[in-house]
Amino acid sequence: MKKQCLHITNGDSLTNYLRELDFEDDILTWREMLCEGPTVPLIDSDEFYKTRKEFLNEYYDINPSDYNLKESIIILEDIDNYSEINLWFEFDLFCHINLIAVISLLHQKEIDKPLYLICSGRVEGEKDLKGLAELNPEQLKSHYANHIHLTQEDIDLAIALWRTYCGKDHNIFKPYITQNSNFEYLTNCLKAHLKRFPNQKTGLCAIEENILKLIKEKDIKSQHHLLGYCLNYQGYYGYGDTQFKRMVDKLSTFFEKSNDKLQLTRKGHEAILGEHNFTKEIDNTITFGGINRNDYQFSITENKLIKTIPYGN
Repeated sequence: MKKQCLHITNGDSLTNYLRELDFEDDILTWREMLCEGPTVPLIDSDEFYKTRKEFLNEYYDINPSDYNLKESIIILEDIDNYSEINLWFEFDLFCHINLIAVISLLHQKEIDKPLYLICSGRVEGEKDLKGLAELNPEQLKSHYANHIHLTQEDIDLAIALWRTYCGKDHNIFKPYITQNSNFEYLTNCLKAHLKRFPNQKTGLCAIEENILKLIKEKDIKSQHHLLGYCLNYQGYYGYGDTQFKRMVDKLSTFFEKSNDKLQLTRKGHEAILGEHNFTKEIDNTITFGGINRNDYQFSITENKLIKTIPYGN
């Protein structure tokens, strides 16, 4: 009897899409957002699940009983049923953090099967980068037909990146930015990650600065309208609307609604100009893997993270 492929997808939208296209092999849907919140290296562990449940409940009001990653990955206990594993993840940081975690989990479980990556991004004839679920059926099938076999060097790289992400020094990512691999968008994602830490001068991370610039430059009528712009003009982050809503709420003192549109307050203009460091005022204490974002700031001149020192506004 011919063994099946196992598909691991980046979410329910893609899983449902593959089913509509008559993909009949088993699918493990990866429902996590490891780009935010604390993580520990050993993924299938009580410590990992406890850590993630507490974070998702505190920051996004997700009931711990709704967290089902442990149940989802039980399928890996029957790995002998499969001849290969296909990893369906996209070009952005959100997906890449999940991707390196999945590869690390397979390594931790001593699963030695051929791994293939189906990664969307640039599409011939398209101006914008595309998510997998945004591809038309022909494009998606073409991506699958041209899936990329991950080498042992690729796998070792993903494992090293996951350990670094769970660690205390994210400057260790820097040498990997220029490393060649089959992860086409990894360089962009690692650069984007380092800029999630507050800018040394302004206290705004790259995403927060972009949000304020959107308010300044676009004719935005409401916060709901703003969220749409955030989703469409975010580059390589891959954040969802719930993540942006939390960030926008943290920036509420930097803009106001006036004359039926959002406008920057004086403080918002000062933040963009870099007249003060607003790290404390924004008070975004979220953790990225092994470190709190406010423990470090990104130095543009040194192009690296530096330990945070107290600032006064």
